[in-house]
Amino acid sequence: MSAPAHAFGIDIGGSGVKGAAVDLRTGELVHDRIKIPTPQPSTPQAVAAAVAELVAQAGWTGPVGVTLPAVVLDGVARTAANIDKAWIGTDARALFSAALGGRAVSVLNDADAAGLAEDRYGAAKDFDGLVLLLTFGTGIGSALLYNGTLVPNSELGHAEVGGAETEHRAAASIKERDGLSFEQWAAEVSNVLIGLENLFWPKVFVAGGGISRDADQWIPLLTNRTPVVPAHLRNTAGIVGAAMAVDAGLAP
Repeated sequence: MSAPAHAFGIDIGGSGVKGAAVDLRTGELVHDRIKIPTPQPSTPQAVAAAVAELVAQAGWTGPVGVTLPAVVLDGVARTAANIDKAWIGTDARALFSAALGGRAVSVLNDADAAGLAEDRYGAAKDFDGLVLLLTFGTGIGSALLYNGTLVPNSELGHAEVGGAETEHRAAASIKERDGLSFEQWAAEVSNVLIGLENLFWPKVFVAGGGISRDADQWIPLLTNRTPVVPAHLRNTAGIVGAAMAVDAGLAP
């Protein structure tokens, strides 16, 4: 019997740097995920050192996939959300590769990584065609995939619907800030989804972010036409998607 195909993924967030080896046959973590607090300030050099520490703790010696809360083009961070603004313009791929002794590294947007994972192993695995993942949190992250192929850096949280950016209408933080009930917030989410489906007509929306744990309280209230399903992988999706990206050699 051949050995399982494993790859290593790291998901960098505003509060934690999390990583693990992933069994690419199943999308399951090979061991408990390792978490290191995101350095404060979260400068590129400090975060690269945390990534190197995490990989050393895991004893991993191969290539590494890394997510960033940023638009990533050719390995270079073009934006910075929930990390230090010094990331903007940083060649993240070269930085992480150097911190890891010159090994191969893939870097991609965190929502894109989650979309890859949910499309192959999670909530969208039984859907073909166009899949659109939205993560509802402080803002709205997005991932757009067609038959498993990622269209990177979609940033649909900044798309305008009804004269306002989608994340200014329907991020989970808006529900908290304005004290909205699930019914009130679901009405805003419905408006956003209708606007996006009028443009893209996906086969399914995958709803991620922490509020997806309460999916039974708001997904049934939505009035858009496209099916909406809660994300399955949740806090492992970024790790799994990063591992998938480095295994496939994806480099947005």
